[in-house]
Amino acid sequence: MTKPIQISLRAGERIYINGAVLRVGRKVTLELLNDVTFLLESHVMQVEDTGTPLRQLYFVVQTMLIDPRNAEATRALFRNLHHALMIATENEQILEGLVDVERLVAAGRPFEGLRTIRRMFPIEDMILGRDVSAPSAQAPIPGKQVEACSAGAAL
Repeated sequence: MTKPIQISLRAGERIYINGAVLRVGRKVTLELLNDVTFLLESHVMQVEDTGTPLRQLYFVVQTMLIDPRNAEATRALFRNLHHALMIATENEQILEGLVDVERLVAAGRPFEGLRTIRRMFPIEDMILGRDVSAPSAQAPIPGKQVEACSAGAAL
């Protein structure tokens, strides 16, 4: 058995656990006792924030976690988008990151793939000449130390 993870949520906050969306009515602390995949609401990117290729890739990977019943179709979309990015990208850091993301998703670790993609957002913003202080240019910023992960994964 893995070490339990405690997550504190504020009233009205949502968490995505194994494809289920839970919203809490009041402040609560959840203790996850077994291996689950979860995504905190603060990590969820909205479709209107997917204005760059890496943010689109993030959204696709996030969809694998939020909607596991359609994960196979989403994986096909991931493969197509990932392949297009590999062909179009010249930046070595992004290419290396994309290779890591592909490996993580193939290994069934999409939550770690999201973390890798988020780390590439500033590089993409610089390449695209985006104003990183603009709200639409920023990545979803975690409100807590806990990242999107599996309870069995190292944080």
